[in-house]
Amino acid sequence: MDKNTMFVIDERVKRTIANLEKNDMNGYYVQTEEEALEKVKELISEGDTVSVGGSMTLFETGVIELLRSGKYQFLDRYKEGLSPSEIKEVFRKSFFADAYFTGTNAITENGELYNVDGTGNRVAAMLYGPEKVIVIAGRNKIVKDLDQAILRVKETAAPANNVRLNKNNPCTKTGYCMDCKQESRICNEYTVIKRQSDKNRIHVIIINKELGY
Repeated sequence: MDKNTMFVIDERVKRTIANLEKNDMNGYYVQTEEEALEKVKELISEGDTVSVGGSMTLFETGVIELLRSGKYQFLDRYKEGLSPSEIKEVFRKSFFADAYFTGTNAITENGELYNVDGTGNRVAAMLYGPEKVIVIAGRNKIVKDLDQAILRVKETAAPANNVRLNKNNPCTKTGYCMDCKQESRICNEYTVIKRQSDKNRIHVIIINKELGY
């Protein structure tokens, strides 16, 4: 990527972070996954109870591996062998975590977080419960406004996640949201986080990479 394109990207990220800050959310811009992990270590303490929402970005950046290091009390929804009822219990316990890690479907340049969930456990924890929410996102998650955020989910996040989860929903055939009525639909809970009442609760780490869906 040449310096001119990088200038445009950098300014877009800076603009987004400035607006996150205006909305009482903390924003950080890092260049690599390694820098993101160092920022994570600054935001949590060893021994903290931590949990995660469903996110490919957390795997791609090494956050899941860090949380499994034994330094934290990790409520691991991905632990092998968990039954559906045990996973549900992890979701419930996550509301009492010291820190909740998640990706996001989109971040607007106006400093808003837009997300669509299947069961609502991820967006619920982002809205209320955990003492701290740490959002990890690639620069590709930044969009102009909420209209573009909605479009991004329909054109990218929803079909890609349906394919990843082996769902037999129409978007896996068309590559675009068809607003289906399937029982297996994973787009059910739509949320916008526009502001926070506690400015120390939500922390958004934007990485200068294309990550996740």
